[in-house]
Amino acid sequence: MSGAFARLAAAQLLMTVLEEGRTLDEALASTDRYDTLKGPDRGFARAMASAALRQLGRIDIGLAPFLDRPLETAPPPSRALLRIGAAQAWLLETPDHAVVGETVAAAKIWPRAQRATGFLNAVLRKVVADRTVFDAAPIEAIWPTWFQNAARNGMGDDAARKLAEAQLQLPSTYLTPKSGDAEALAQQVGGEVVGAYSVRVEVTDLERLPGFETGDWWVQDIAATLPARLLSPSTGEAILDICAAPGGKTLQLVAAGASVTAIDRSKPRLKRLKQNLWRTGFKGKVDVVQADATTWRPDAPVEKILLDAPCSALGTLKRHPEGPWIKTEDDVQRFPGIQERLLRAAFDMLKPGGTILYCVCSPLPHEGVNLVDRVLADTALFRRPILPEEIPGFESCILENGDVLSLPNGKFSHDAFYIARLIRES
Repeated sequence: MSGAFARLAAAQLLMTVLEEGRTLDEALASTDRYDTLKGPDRGFARAMASAALRQLGRIDIGLAPFLDRPLETAPPPSRALLRIGAAQAWLLETPDHAVVGETVAAAKIWPRAQRATGFLNAVLRKVVADRTVFDAAPIEAIWPTWFQNAARNGMGDDAARKLAEAQLQLPSTYLTPKSGDAEALAQQVGGEVVGAYSVRVEVTDLERLPGFETGDWWVQDIAATLPARLLSPSTGEAILDICAAPGGKTLQLVAAGASVTAIDRSKPRLKRLKQNLWRTGFKGKVDVVQADATTWRPDAPVEKILLDAPCSALGTLKRHPEGPWIKTEDDVQRFPGIQERLLRAAFDMLKPGGTILYCVCSPLPHEGVNLVDRVLADTALFRRPILPEEIPGFESCILENGDVLSLPNGKFSHDAFYIARLIRES
């Protein structure tokens, strides 16, 4: 019966994400049934929900031949259990009897799904009899149609396909060493140095790793480490970190000795930043400001600014495959306006000759290169191209104009990240 409870929890996680528009992390933290699970059942419930979200569009296409009516007409609990069943059969190689029997058993103990037990039993029997049907859908079909179109139109067919293929891989976990010595940290935690400055680890219980309690490292995607490094922070140098929370880049800057002012409008996100500063021993070494950076101004213009602007986050699909399913095209279209206001505000805060590192964890050009071009057209800012020797491991990600777009390159697993280095004319 524990298998039925795990499948019920997985289906409820899926419903929380898709029906309420919440991230999987939020669902994991708020779904009571999942919270009651222990040990392997808990891990399996998460694996089922994550697998279903990672390949959701292809699962739905694969289920269609087994249904008399469109999947979207089924009640949400039935849809969720079908998707969880398909994920078990196709992606997790679960035995036939468990896919059918335990998923139907989950429906029997879920009042909202009890009437669908016969329907679920019939469809899942067909699924386990022909698991290969799911392979027929194109890779890009993992996404909803609106994002397939946005990715192809913005990036081209080849890059969009590579982004989709990358989503099928499980994300790597990278640590950034407080000391800057990746070799030493790799030996300390039993990891692998990647890209000269990060350490890849294969463990899931990070709090048990050496150095967690003492703040010797923090979790940070390898692509996300590039902007702070490209600012070349030095001891005592004043740097403004705009939209700083949860603070990975802030930690990089202060670890290099910079005098950092970290600004963010979100109180909950700033709480996380302060917790990270405390754990790493940097509490009191960063001026933390809760404010809207489009209207806030420093006492005097600054030499360097890091702007990690709010964005669609559609470059983080390995870690958050639910992204395109809980956002709409309208949601994504609203970000460029916010990003442009922030970039223009950063220009106002910058000294002549100063540097802005603008970045977003999105591969879409209207949040990256197109937006930057628009701001450069009517401000005294110009690009300073990023050079291959500045970003070891990411040389192939440099665009013709000198910006960086870290689409998956097969070398190592990372987020899609756009970066531009901008200089104010003297």
